[in-house]
Amino acid sequence: MTEHSHSSSVEPPGTQSAINLRRQPKQQRGKARVEKILDAAAAVFDEVGYEAATTHLIAAQAGTAIGSLYQFFPDKAAIFKAMELRHTERVNAFWKQADIPAIVQLPLRQMIHALVTAMVDLFQQPVSRVVFVQFYLSRQIFQSIDESMTQDAIQFMAAILKQRTPTLPQEQCNLLAEVCVHSSNAVMLAALRSPDQEYRQQLIQQIEDLLVSYLEPSMQGDRFNHVMKVMICPHCQSEQLSKNGHRRGKQCYRCKDCGKQFVEASF
Repeated sequence: MTEHSHSSSVEPPGTQSAINLRRQPKQQRGKARVEKILDAAAAVFDEVGYEAATTHLIAAQAGTAIGSLYQFFPDKAAIFKAMELRHTERVNAFWKQADIPAIVQLPLRQMIHALVTAMVDLFQQPVSRVVFVQFYLSRQIFQSIDESMTQDAIQFMAAILKQRTPTLPQEQCNLLAEVCVHSSNAVMLAALRSPDQEYRQQLIQQIEDLLVSYLEPSMQGDRFNHVMKVMICPHCQSEQLSKNGHRRGKQCYRCKDCGKQFVEASF
């Protein structure tokens, strides 16, 4: 859950400026070295924490000489600021590339699944994962990211809800969005801090279930529900259906994914 627009049509935020380095790399090899240093810093901060981390540890993790690191970064604070900016760039790029008009027309569970999956994909990046976790554990070390990013996420989610269900009052959209963002961030933080990969996946699945259960009562007037229900399996939400005769004058369907059968009235 990340950036925003107040209007009913969701627009991506502006692009952040490039990372300010002591020396801007001109060749691809230099750019690759900077990325390697940032990934190495993420690993070191993740393992020992920001306070215990040193530029020497980061250089060793990156497999580069300390002098090479100092060509780009004067200290670890500069490295972390570069990580903040890199994360912000990725967040902005995600929303710029997201097909929001298509997402809001999905059935509720599929829409939430698409949003949560995109958030998980973002945090597959070591830099973004560490920045997200450290924001809640060591906020004092941040130089460019603040609570405004969370507010952008809330406003973006509110705009999605409003675009999806125009009959919802804006105040209710804002309230629903705030609960969605804060609750999903809390569970995602627990998931990212868990060393158990299986348990991490279970927590991420709970984010989807939590948001769907929370939003469903407010989405009863969702204009997409009555349009798309018939073509969605009520058991697994698959769209891969085949007609399977009639029962008492109603069309029967069979889901190609889960194999279960149902009639129109079962929705």
